[in-house]
Amino acid sequence: MKKLIVYHNARCSKSREALALLTEKGIETEVVEYLKTPLTKKVLKNLLMKLNLKPIDIIRTNEDIFKKKFKGKNFKDEEWIQILIENQTLLQRPIVVDEYKAVIARPPESVLEFVGRKR
Repeated sequence: MKKLIVYHNARCSKSREALALLTEKGIETEVVEYLKTPLTKKVLKNLLMKLNLKPIDIIRTNEDIFKKKFKGKNFKDEEWIQILIENQTLLQRPIVVDEYKAVIARPPESVLEFVGRKR
């Protein structure tokens, strides 16, 4: 199995839990702290394709910035992608990615099911 990429926010307990589960299982990972190394539009579109989700599906709607600036507004997918690029704290996390698929590991234990399908 190739190394998994984990789009991680170290301040998020769920993200830390999912990463710990992968580490416990001896799964090789590459951690990308996306708040320190922001995602590009190309990477975000690739993630959406692997997740098989629309941009609105990976937005944290409970964040203050969402409630203040975006709640109740309708944007096209390309606009939501740009909003995510400019406000990466809105991104659901962690996102765990292999060659072909990805999963938002919430709850963190869902990463084990994702990894289990790959073995």
